[in-house]
Amino acid sequence: MTITYALMEKLEKIAEEEPERAKYMVSSKVTNLITGKNGEVVGVKYENKEGTHEEYGPVVIATGGFGADFGDDSYLLKVRPDLKTFSTTNGPHSTGDGLKMSMEVGAGTTDIEWVQVHPTGLVHPEDPNAKTKFLAAEALRGVGGILLDAEGNRFCNELGLRDYVTGEMQKNKGPFRLVLNGAASKEIEWHCKHYTGRGVMKAFKHGNEVAKEMGIKPEKLQATFSKYNEIAKTKNDPYGKKFFHNVPLKLDDNFHVAIVTPVVHYTMGGVSISPEGEITNKQGKAIEGLYAAGEVAGGVHGKNRLGGSSLLDCVVFGRVSGRTAAKYLMSNLINQRGSSGGAAASSSSTGSNKFDVTIDRDGNSTTINVDPDNQKCSINLSWDGSRKATTSSAPVAKPVATSTTTKKVEQQPAQENKGSNEKKEYTWEEVAKHNTEDDCWVVVHNRVLNVTKFLNDHPGGPQAILLYAGKDATEEFDMLHEENVIDKYAAYTVIGTIKGEAPAESGSGGAESTGTTIAYEGDVPEGTVANVHWSKPNNPMSLEPLGVAKPGNKEGPLCGGTADVLKQERTRVSFDVEKMTNVIDGGA
Repeated sequence: MTITYALMEKLEKIAEEEPERAKYMVSSKVTNLITGKNGEVVGVKYENKEGTHEEYGPVVIATGGFGADFGDDSYLLKVRPDLKTFSTTNGPHSTGDGLKMSMEVGAGTTDIEWVQVHPTGLVHPEDPNAKTKFLAAEALRGVGGILLDAEGNRFCNELGLRDYVTGEMQKNKGPFRLVLNGAASKEIEWHCKHYTGRGVMKAFKHGNEVAKEMGIKPEKLQATFSKYNEIAKTKNDPYGKKFFHNVPLKLDDNFHVAIVTPVVHYTMGGVSISPEGEITNKQGKAIEGLYAAGEVAGGVHGKNRLGGSSLLDCVVFGRVSGRTAAKYLMSNLINQRGSSGGAAASSSSTGSNKFDVTIDRDGNSTTINVDPDNQKCSINLSWDGSRKATTSSAPVAKPVATSTTTKKVEQQPAQENKGSNEKKEYTWEEVAKHNTEDDCWVVVHNRVLNVTKFLNDHPGGPQAILLYAGKDATEEFDMLHEENVIDKYAAYTVIGTIKGEAPAESGSGGAESTGTTIAYEGDVPEGTVANVHWSKPNNPMSLEPLGVAKPGNKEGPLCGGTADVLKQERTRVSFDVEKMTNVIDGGA
């Protein structure tokens, strides 16, 4: 998800440094699309705690799929009633709102009945019937994990496509288990630790313990392992598997094991779009002012998506649709005469190549001054007759999409404070009492958070937090987040600290570090260990070689163990968004 965070942070930076170019609003729900007299989309209606508002301009729908739409008016069950009993990996936000709103204004659909079912949703032993389940990444099978049925037998090529593996599971008897031996577990240590922390994977010290958990004899499990080891040697698998990692399998080893089940994962179908990202109607004609990007769009991947391609789809079509929407906006502003959807447009010229276009709606106006000779334009906005001049200057060749609004809605700034009640102290015993969905506290770096009202806003769903209700969630939090996300998105949840403990800095956060020992895999000899220094996660790092790890050295300051590498992985990886998107555009 590194690319997702990088793009979000870039948008936030633009909104903070150049608010005339972009703004973002959180805790706001779009309820309707606004259309003009000719059926074109001219804006949205949305609501938040301040009331109902309208925002005008081209609209890009990027609301995701409908894989968690199990409500009374479920569109998922309308097109795929056979999936009623399945759980989903999607959060509660994936209910197809953008799809439904688009269809209400005439959007057509493509491949709408094709829903990808992922074979390895993780079953929590204490809540096996939960409608939302965590996903077991394909990487677990890629490093050598095998799938076993209730009797301890293999039944498929574990590396087959998602629909194939799911189909084979439906032919056989569950519960199904994903089994990783010690070598595979070590190779993908971060995932195993993550899933174990969430209670959806168990660690075992010996294969006999695995057999007991499964309710089979150890001899049966050993027979399965021996057969698999022989297949790995001959490369002659009856199920067609060609690659065998981290073999042999043997009972005298440690294991990580998870119960898995097929789950709704991705809706292949969605609104019909053109190659330019325009949403089209049932006749294939573009609906003016309406665009789509990501899972909400159908026809991009066909009937079955390859793993790992969804974020690529979001980035590519996000840029394609954004660019098309910007072109549409500028074309309308320059060429429009008369009115559209109640907005009056006018233009004037000074006799040179310079010209300006003004759109008025209900006393709110937008004026764009275009200077083709210098490849610049400026935008002036006014609300309720009070002129607010903004001077966003940008090349005409790359126009900036903008919109007008009937009510000025203040952007919610990033909150840098750490909660007004942070000086209040709580004991661990006090925190432990708040361990339910209706009263949920967690601790992150000795800071006490009351996340009861935040649960449904959490992108990963409430369950990811509820696992740590009344407990310390620091280790799990650090696996996925920078510490500053609390202050940026949920500062109001911080109510105090643990008694006698000062708030601790995150191991991978933005605080300045004096260096962390990790194994460095760059243009240096293999095994070299370096001390890495950084002031901010996205800044270039300086490397201070410390020595070379000796073969077989598993511990000590120069070992550069896997855990240290994984702990710092998110800090080491960064994207230059501008360069990255230029490459996607076909630029430098």
